[in-house]
Amino acid sequence: MTLNIRFLGGADTVTGSKYCVEHDGHKLLVDCGLFQGYKQLRLRNWDACPIPPSEVDAVILTHAHLDHSGYLPLLAREGFKGKVHSTSGTRDLCAILLPDSGHIQEEDAYFANRHGFSKHSPALPLYTQQDAKYCMQQFHVEKLNEWFQPIQGWNAKFSTAGHILGASSLLLEVAGKRILFSGDLGRPDDSLMNPPDAPPQADTVLIESTYGNRIHPLENVNAELGAALKKVSARGGVAVVPVFAVGRAQAILHSIAQLKDSGEIPHGLPIFLDSPMAVHTTALFKRHMGEHRLSAQEVQAMDHVATMIETPEQSKALIKRHGPMVILAASGMATGGRVLHHLANYVGHHRNMVILTGFQSPGTRGATLASGAATIRLHGKDLPVAAEIVQLSSASAHADGHQLLAWLQTMPQPPAQVYVVHGEREASDALRQRIERELQMRAVVPEHASIWPG
Repeated sequence: MTLNIRFLGGADTVTGSKYCVEHDGHKLLVDCGLFQGYKQLRLRNWDACPIPPSEVDAVILTHAHLDHSGYLPLLAREGFKGKVHSTSGTRDLCAILLPDSGHIQEEDAYFANRHGFSKHSPALPLYTQQDAKYCMQQFHVEKLNEWFQPIQGWNAKFSTAGHILGASSLLLEVAGKRILFSGDLGRPDDSLMNPPDAPPQADTVLIESTYGNRIHPLENVNAELGAALKKVSARGGVAVVPVFAVGRAQAILHSIAQLKDSGEIPHGLPIFLDSPMAVHTTALFKRHMGEHRLSAQEVQAMDHVATMIETPEQSKALIKRHGPMVILAASGMATGGRVLHHLANYVGHHRNMVILTGFQSPGTRGATLASGAATIRLHGKDLPVAAEIVQLSSASAHADGHQLLAWLQTMPQPPAQVYVVHGEREASDALRQRIERELQMRAVVPEHASIWPG
């Protein structure tokens, strides 16, 4: 029987990661992500799943970010009945992320219907908060570095990938072959997370390439962020910081705590974390000590440096305040959530600042802002951008091109095949070329929906 991998997402793009491993009539889905960014990518979320969900035997998640887990509620609603295997950190984060994703989609649909700017009548959510809560019953926690069987006769094992809490690489043994999925690899020098484990031996490797064509600057996030916050504070402005509620929100809070403690930014500068999801995620750092670099004292400082905003009423009340102040709100690419309301309120004044903290997928509002666009479309209207836009180059939670290559190079023996995935085409192809030229490994960038041998 042949062993195949179907690239149903995270191929030719940095979003929607879904890899279906097929053998002997069985189907295993590694990651189950939402497509984000360009409209033509987002529309894929509404298409029928290329594999009937009822035919999927099991799902394994490398980590909880929505571009790796966010399609799961829909998969379960449409007929998937198997187990979802993950680490405890990923399960705990998905319990926050997935219901919040459903809730945001319901809120956005309601807002669109109320204000009449959707082309659909009525606008509907892709899935609901209840759908997300329902699929959480299918999660099954696996321990790091211990074998488990997602399908009888198939062996799998997680190892640490860094990046965010619970993030893992996955080694899969099936039909006498070993397939290694890197997941999203963190930086060895990340301010929050432990470095990725060295990769085990494998015949086939799927390696992410988000930053495959970039090298992180030597400047650290404290220096970049401190300079920006000092500047906006001095002119009495408001800094809106779109953050990924899982990972970057906590990294930015940790940095702000250090900057205040050292006196590099005013100790009295008001900081608000306007994301219930990020608030709850920050609390998880206490539960998962040992998975990150922070001491108990540093976790406490991160937790107390900002006023935590949870209710819609508290969020709306921020609009009545005057600067200087800093508002951290999800989502990190400004694709949805409360940050849209803050951008609409503050992006039009030159005194204010928008600080982008991570990778901005093409087609997202974050990418639009980063490009220097004169207007941004929010809630059906094109609003002028007068605020200063700052993109932190040192805040990424992804390994860069050098670090990805170094991780791959530490394999005990070269794999027979490398698939370069989860990156924009330019980034993926740049990494492919380096893998072939510098490591003399066979590498290919698979196209969306293509099928390759495992």
